[in-house]
Amino acid sequence: MVKEQLGKEIYLPFIYSLFFFILIVNLIGNIPYSYTITTSVIVTIGLSFTILTGVTILGLYLHQFNFFSYFLPSGTPLALVPLLVVIETVSYLARALSLGIRLFANMVAGHSLLKILSSFLYQMFSSSYIISILTLLPFALFLALCGLEVAVSIIQAYVFVLLVMSYIKDAIYLH
Repeated sequence: MVKEQLGKEIYLPFIYSLFFFILIVNLIGNIPYSYTITTSVIVTIGLSFTILTGVTILGLYLHQFNFFSYFLPSGTPLALVPLLVVIETVSYLARALSLGIRLFANMVAGHSLLKILSSFLYQMFSSSYIISILTLLPFALFLALCGLEVAVSIIQAYVFVLLVMSYIKDAIYLH
């Protein structure tokens, strides 16, 4: 996947380690009474801004001052240059923000839902025997949601890495 998207395998160790870091951290959060660090907004945004800084340094290293042509589409009228440069710069910085917020929001949403449902199920199981027996069906749905949360953890690691590869590709080829 890295060779197809980036054309070089030199970035494979970074992408590989980033994927497994996010994957393991997300999966650890699915263990009861554990903490997922990706449910902390400062961690996810810090990670994404660090990656964007590295991608910017890579682009500057490869293209020197030609990297700034990324912020100005070709064929732009001279009167629109200041406005478009500001818009493209904000768009470039918003990438990092959206990358971090996407991971944070998806992990928090699933974990919060599971915590709310588990405390509700605990209360139902703690009541009378008849209600405990009736609670088995919602408990089965809860277990299905736990499986879904594991799938979300894997998918979020994949999406994060896929977007990082896209940002690296943009810095390498100046699209």
